[in-house]
Amino acid sequence: MSSGYVAPRRGLQRGFNAAFKGMALLVAMTFASGAAAHTPARSTSAANVTAKTATPRAQRTVLVMGDSLSAAYGLNPSQGWVALTADRIAKTRPGWRVVNASVSGETTSGGATRIGGALQRHKPSVVVIELGANDGLRGLPLEQTRANLSKMIKASQAAGARVLLLGMRMPPNLGRAYTEGFAGNYAAVAKEHRVELVPFFLEPIMLDRSAFQPDNLHPTARAQPKLRDHVWSPLSALLK
Repeated sequence: MSSGYVAPRRGLQRGFNAAFKGMALLVAMTFASGAAAHTPARSTSAANVTAKTATPRAQRTVLVMGDSLSAAYGLNPSQGWVALTADRIAKTRPGWRVVNASVSGETTSGGATRIGGALQRHKPSVVVIELGANDGLRGLPLEQTRANLSKMIKASQAAGARVLLLGMRMPPNLGRAYTEGFAGNYAAVAKEHRVELVPFFLEPIMLDRSAFQPDNLHPTARAQPKLRDHVWSPLSALLK
């Protein structure tokens, strides 16, 4: 029986690879030094997997709003961490499905623009936000990124959804003030809106160069289960 999985929409990478190729080891050491374990703040286009035992009326939805890291860039869509998470949810959480609205090259501005339509179409009970890496790699203003993340969270909460925010880190060549401010955005937004936070999404693989594709930026298929497992604990707590 087919799982019903449909690949997330593929967008342009918008220079993401060309500008930062070859920087992975430096990024890895910086990311690793600032990485933290899951810390709950108080309180997956469409890829669609539905538990086989559920009826459409009973289904609840997890919506993932992400960039290439969640859109399985360079991989078969079924190999990505979102699809792997959807498989686990289908087996362990009857009545839940996963919709992957991730787009390669997406910024928080793009996510903030799309969130309203995605919420209206899919009516999720849980929203996972994995955005910001493209903002940082382009050096976009920290205030802009923070405002966009807040907009997405507030829209999700207003629609009755619980939120899981996946944080990122930036390399040191952008300057200490920017890199620290970038990381701090996620913690501040999560605290302000009382949402669950994974401080650093790529933490489990950043010291393993073999976990990345030849572009030195996107995780390989082998690394995807580690990302799924990294997110699973805080996500499963929201599947109530």
